[in-house]
Amino acid sequence: MICQYLHIVFLSIDFYHNSYVSKKKPQNGELTALEKEYNQALAKERIPIEHVNRRLKIFKVFSERYRNRRKCYGLRCNLLATIYNYDLD
Repeated sequence: MICQYLHIVFLSIDFYHNSYVSKKKPQNGELTALEKEYNQALAKERIPIEHVNRRLKIFKVFSERYRNRRKCYGLRCNLLATIYNYDLD
């Protein structure tokens, strides 16, 4: 039952207005030129975000399991994001 729920949640990502998912190639078919262009534009937007994720994963808080108190997690995430933003300036 949980697996079915997770599958439904994963499929419903398309319905949110602020999420974008690349177009998948149909089975035994090809993507149209417009779909390929959409996927490339989406990838170009995603690249800077992935670079930020990579820089933040250098701090082990984001890349590994957090083993400290849960209350401090948000504070530490904000501090690391502040350090990252300060480094950009």
